[in-house]
Amino acid sequence: MEKRNENAWNLDTYKAWVERFGEPATFMEVIKKDPFKRVKDIFELGTDFKGKKVLNLMGSNGNRAVALAVLGAEVTVVDYSEGNAAYAMNLAEAGGISIDYKCMRVEDFEPDFEYDYVFAEMGILHYFTDLSLFFGLCYRSLKENGKCIVKDFHPVSTKLISSRGHTAKIRKHKVDGDYFSTALVEKKVAFSKYSTGAADETVYLRQWTLGEIVTSAAGSGFWIETLEENPNQSSEQFDKGIPKTFILRAEKRSV
Repeated sequence: MEKRNENAWNLDTYKAWVERFGEPATFMEVIKKDPFKRVKDIFELGTDFKGKKVLNLMGSNGNRAVALAVLGAEVTVVDYSEGNAAYAMNLAEAGGISIDYKCMRVEDFEPDFEYDYVFAEMGILHYFTDLSLFFGLCYRSLKENGKCIVKDFHPVSTKLISSRGHTAKIRKHKVDGDYFSTALVEKKVAFSKYSTGAADETVYLRQWTLGEIVTSAAGSGFWIETLEENPNQSSEQFDKGIPKTFILRAEKRSV
């Protein structure tokens, strides 16, 4: 499973991000105009990033990491895709800033200092067959009172409901999934929508329930601060009434 997923994310990834965002130098100009816009769904308004150490696990093309660096943070990204790493480093270079991008499997990463924040977002947790590995790493990576923030797709939308139709008027939903299934699910690689070369590439995912996610975070030692469930935030009518994403905020506290 792990090798299949890694291979998929190393196919035409750089090209996909160019098609999605444009060349790194062009996209960097967009980020610099409003860097907080890239992270406002993760971090609270008014957060002071100057001198803060931030770890972005499976940080993809680096757009959030670069935005945080513009805001003054010292950012480390861990992701195994060489295409992701190349796009992120070119993005940082275009902006005249520095990020530390470690192109490696998250499971193999061991922090050499403690971070103020660890975060991961949108389509991360389902790549792990053991959530204790992920949350255990998050916990070890943080300083005392450090924050772990995870934003991801809500399991109701990914495990339970299937949807058809691309406009709010004709959108239809059907409850046909098994919320409690533990089976691996084969899906197209996430960036395939931006790259024809990756259209047939698939990955295997372990879709977790919300209870499993929160329990694993707590079991790794975290103090759970908030669990925020959100609707489709790009439209007030599209997928109305269905939870689409969640944000889990937790803190490393001594007992």
